[in-house]
Amino acid sequence: MSAPQLKIFRGPEESAAPQLTKNDEGQAQVTSSLAKLLPMLADAFNSKRTWLEDFEDDDVTVSADLYEVLLAYQYYSRPSA
Repeated sequence: MSAPQLKIFRGPEESAAPQLTKNDEGQAQVTSSLAKLLPMLADAFNSKRTWLEDFEDDDVTVSADLYEVLLAYQYYSRPSA
């Protein structure tokens, strides 16, 4: 039986770390894939994390095709009267 080994997590590697940029107003922003963000946001939402309220009024930019799909989903997922 081998002895357990301790692994130290040092954060994401430089190539995997998102790059900070500035928008037109000079605010910092990060571009990331939905595949990375959605699981974290879903978990925070389902766990009722209060820090999400701090960002309720923040703007989020999505592609036009994703927005159209979300609108269609919203329309067709409404309960019928």
